[in-house]
Amino acid sequence: MVRIILSGCGGKMGRTVAACAEGREDCRIAAGIDLRKPEGAPFPVYGSPEEVQTEADVLIDFSNPALLAPLLAFGERTHTPLVLCTTGYSAEQAEALKRTSARIPVFYSGNMSLGISLLIELSKKAAQALGDRFDIEIVEEHHNQKIDAPSGTALMIADGISSVLPRAMEYVYDRHSRRKKREPNEIGIHSIRGGTIVGEHKVIFAGPHEVLTLSHSAQSKEIFALGALRAAAFLVRKAPGLYGMPDLIK
Repeated sequence: MVRIILSGCGGKMGRTVAACAEGREDCRIAAGIDLRKPEGAPFPVYGSPEEVQTEADVLIDFSNPALLAPLLAFGERTHTPLVLCTTGYSAEQAEALKRTSARIPVFYSGNMSLGISLLIELSKKAAQALGDRFDIEIVEEHHNQKIDAPSGTALMIADGISSVLPRAMEYVYDRHSRRKKREPNEIGIHSIRGGTIVGEHKVIFAGPHEVLTLSHSAQSKEIFALGALRAAAFLVRKAPGLYGMPDLIK
């Protein structure tokens, strides 16, 4: 059975992960990390990674970008693999994450949904097939409590598309400030925040007299929790390295 430390256990996603782990025979939550101790938590909850005294096989993080440094330090100190599901990391944090993956296994994804991984692969194939003849726009929608914009998933989609195109693409987030026509090498990324939207992502390929749209709709936070648990089971006993959703769906 895989023993999991759950960072961010007091948040919405943390509580969802804990609920999904209950009753499973292949994993259990051994401890949590959060300043807010969930009422009735059936496992010990520590205020910070430095305080953790429980042994575990892997750590899952659904917390805040500010916690990345102490989590990376904890992973290296205890040789604990890390499944990092938090979005909004800076470029410097992303580099630190990569450096740590040279010493311990690290699984990182801005979206833990298998469907999103497939959407990215389909978007890459569409970009390769349509080439320069189609403009590309990405629209993402989330609940009104989400802090970062654009979503990590929207950037994952844009990065995937950019990786298969022959020229460098420019991400444009605010057309209101750009008083000029659209350039061919642009990928527009648009964010909507409202209500309790779990997560909607749409990729639009607009060409001469036709439009192709690929979309994914998340109907419950459980899909992200189940993906994180699957990633945790996958990462145990892996060699040091940086892993992601493409590795999980091979």
